[in-house]
Amino acid sequence: MNMIKGNAVIGQSGGPTSVINSSLAGVITASKSSGIIDGIYGMNYGIEGLMNEVFFDLAAQPDEIIKGLRRTPSSALGSSRHKVKEEDLPKILAVLKKYDIRFFFLIGGNDTMDTINKVEAYCRGAGYNLTGIGVPKTVDNDLFGTDHTPGFASAAWSNILNVMQAGMHARDMKKVDQFVVYQTIGRDAGWLAASTAMARREEDDAPHLIYMPEHPFVTDKFLVDADSCLKRYGWLSVVCGEGLKFPDGTPVSASVVKDTFNNTEFGATGGASVAMNLHRMLTSEFGLRGEFQITESLIMNDYVRALPLDLEEAYRCGMEAVRLAENGETGYMVNIIRTSDDPYTVTYGKVPLNDVAVAAKPMPDEYFNKEDNFVSEAFMKYMKPLTGTLPDFARLKKIMVKK
Repeated sequence: MNMIKGNAVIGQSGGPTSVINSSLAGVITASKSSGIIDGIYGMNYGIEGLMNEVFFDLAAQPDEIIKGLRRTPSSALGSSRHKVKEEDLPKILAVLKKYDIRFFFLIGGNDTMDTINKVEAYCRGAGYNLTGIGVPKTVDNDLFGTDHTPGFASAAWSNILNVMQAGMHARDMKKVDQFVVYQTIGRDAGWLAASTAMARREEDDAPHLIYMPEHPFVTDKFLVDADSCLKRYGWLSVVCGEGLKFPDGTPVSASVVKDTFNNTEFGATGGASVAMNLHRMLTSEFGLRGEFQITESLIMNDYVRALPLDLEEAYRCGMEAVRLAENGETGYMVNIIRTSDDPYTVTYGKVPLNDVAVAAKPMPDEYFNKEDNFVSEAFMKYMKPLTGTLPDFARLKKIMVKK
């Protein structure tokens, strides 16, 4: 067991969530009570802050600030999307040595886990004793090795409520606007788009159709699906993931902009959007008026809709990261292991960073319906324990005045 003492550094990377600071609070709280961690530093703007030697003194923060992080959205330390290159590693090692940093914690997604993996391996190869542990975070829910990721449930809940209420608006305004297209984030995986199925309690409730990046988007089939719903309900609710691609691999968004990790940008920087293009298809084919809605980072920072379960699991993951470090574990990400659906229970474990880094976890095939335009009952069973109870909105019964 590696019981070497030293300082710890914590960073946040990638997009924020409504619960990522709860994980940060968990790491800080556990580090303060650790017998092997001395100083606790926070990278200001991720790995770039470390390389530039810009740190928060987290051990000096008042207790009420640390407690407050458990109910604060976004990324308190400041985030970064810098892709670590081979030429960065000697500089990183030099800073780690200068500040006697022996514990390296990063909170983030698969690209973040790749960063920890590279830094930990480089230090090991150079003979520097560094413990590197990843804390899972992503609203996309696309990390391998964990049942779900902190941040996903709250973002899903925000999307569910958005689609539910937008659907009510479209239903009641169908004499004016007959369709609504709602776009979720999720570059390679459709978890967030799929989660909006929870909004549908009655057959004609939104959403009617959901299209996810795991399967190719076929325009003609989409228009047939849409026509069927329009004829059946008199209006249409469509949810789409931002990463939809045509069968030839071309993005439905028509975006060609890449980020620093060579991922296609689907947001405002990408120019077009899936929702906008689906809107155009529907207008062109049916001559109807409708809306498209793109929330982007709004759902990532929606603390008003953050779920207590999600906040608690995020905090526990931060605490667990320090526990692993105290046990001499390195090169792992904390994971959540579901042990029961009803009642919902989980345990916390570890998964090798090599199994998590870079690659995105798609939804399994059994979570899609046969038509690839909605989810299956298996997905609903997976999702139900993670979300709260939907608002019980009233709906007028069809009791009409006789003419």
